[in-house]
Amino acid sequence: MIKVLNAGFYSCIQDFGRIGYQHYGVPVSGVMDKRAASVANALVGNEKRAAVMEITMSGPKLKFENNTTIAITGAIMNPSVNGKPITNNKCLSIKQGDVLSFGRLESGFRCYLAVSGGFQTQEVLGSRSMYKTITPFQSIEKQGVLKINFGIRVNEQRFSGLRVDDTYFESSDIEVLPGPEFTFLSEVQKEKLFTSKFTISKENNRMGYQLNETVANDLKQILTSPVIPGTVQLTPSGKLIILMRDCQTTGGYPRVLQLTDSGINTLAQKYTGKTINFRLKA
Repeated sequence: MIKVLNAGFYSCIQDFGRIGYQHYGVPVSGVMDKRAASVANALVGNEKRAAVMEITMSGPKLKFENNTTIAITGAIMNPSVNGKPITNNKCLSIKQGDVLSFGRLESGFRCYLAVSGGFQTQEVLGSRSMYKTITPFQSIEKQGVLKINFGIRVNEQRFSGLRVDDTYFESSDIEVLPGPEFTFLSEVQKEKLFTSKFTISKENNRMGYQLNETVANDLKQILTSPVIPGTVQLTPSGKLIILMRDCQTTGGYPRVLQLTDSGINTLAQKYTGKTINFRLKA
């Protein structure tokens, strides 16, 4: 078990999400950065879809009530165990009573904590991903308790690590594909999309990222149609909205672009004021 001494800014349990329930209006959810989460799980020997803790901007303080192994990947948040600094992208042995905490955010925006066997929180519709109205909690809470596998043998010399390319944290390139309504755009609008830099607004979260700059929009409105994580909508005002993992399942704005998984991973590590540009996948 893990006791949550402090919850941090926004930390939640996520796996790869709920697939096959969108026709009921259930969002996919799941980890924002699949790449970082998969690396964390690989380090502790989990299947890549195992549930991890997604930590946004500032980290929690966690006390481990039993032995386990952990790995932290993604954003650099200066983690420590019992006050001793540890590094990302390494598998570390944790003993009963150890306390994991986080410091200042240095790069990226979201990091991932994997534990041996994955987090064992409640599974709903085939996923442990936290989402309001679907699971009892939408994020971890102070003084809460998180179930993990019990009885993991600790190897004092277990310090395996991986060399991980985290340069995508700093990249402004967001990889995209044409969306269903892309062909309705004029050449001028297309050029604007691919030659402009866009700034992430303060309206950004697990549901979607809004961009400050606009693209003139004279497109006809469409019927409400399916959307998925990574769909880029162009609103009547010209504002662009990039849907993320907790997005709704349908929308009524033209779907002009679609982020690839790589594009979503990169965007997930950005925050307010960061600039991006769209790059069409070759």
